[in-house]
Amino acid sequence: MTSEMAGTGSAFGRVGIWSGALHLSRVDDTGGKAVAEALAELEELGYGTVWIGGGPTPGDAAAAVAATRSITVATGILSIWNHTAEEVAAAVSAIDPGARRRFVLGLGVSHGPMAPRYAKPYSAMTAYLDALDAAEPSVGSGHRVLAALGPKMLELAADRSLGAHPYLVTTEHTARARATLGPDALLAPELTAVLDTDLGRARSTARAMLGRYLQLPNYTANLLRLGFTEGDFEGGGSVRLLHALFALGDAEEVTRRTREYLDAGADHVALQVLTADEGGAGLPRAEWRELAQAFGSGL
Repeated sequence: MTSEMAGTGSAFGRVGIWSGALHLSRVDDTGGKAVAEALAELEELGYGTVWIGGGPTPGDAAAAVAATRSITVATGILSIWNHTAEEVAAAVSAIDPGARRRFVLGLGVSHGPMAPRYAKPYSAMTAYLDALDAAEPSVGSGHRVLAALGPKMLELAADRSLGAHPYLVTTEHTARARATLGPDALLAPELTAVLDTDLGRARSTARAMLGRYLQLPNYTANLLRLGFTEGDFEGGGSVRLLHALFALGDAEEVTRRTREYLDAGADHVALQVLTADEGGAGLPRAEWRELAQAFGSGL
């Protein structure tokens, strides 16, 4: 890896924000203004990275970079089945060179039920990385991360990118991923937080989201490798599973859970804030502010 970002998590900060609502290329002028203001506030609050979730496009990434000044912008995660490597490389090359250094391309193979062309995911990812390397200009290993859960994809992430951005994982998975990646590769897991001190209600909010992901075999297979059972997947997730995958409670609890991932080997934690009324689809700016205050200099 030859980029200035290579071999370090410092450009990402300790804590970032993951959101599926930061799509500047898909909203009208009013929505675009709200997203741009949210991006600017996240930068001002001191978060190290903003992760654009919800099936981001190259256009979403370029727009977010243009709307910010210093924060790292990453896709979390762009599906290799939706955009060709050549298309992505062209979009990245169009980003202003002065800002391009803080853009990170997060890539993933998605899931069979979501990608009609899904086949041989490891081989497909390897070929995609080859195409990015061959593009002119290339999107080299120092400006990309992989959505990796299993050992083979984690090894590929260490060999061919900055590192891994696993989604919906436990602290045990984080420790295992660090062992597989080695000491130098970036490890930036996503962690979903529900800021609600009513624990029953917080669990219900989490289950409403988790139930969708428990329909996807890549996630359930990973959880089975970690020792969970099919019974843990019933009803949107057992209490044991919920508390292993989410941060549920007040801001202090979220900071405590985040530290657990960092202590397990993560360089950076990408926090997704889930609210009952928005179902993860909105811009929970009040919660982002509350968490920034709770983390303080820990961001």
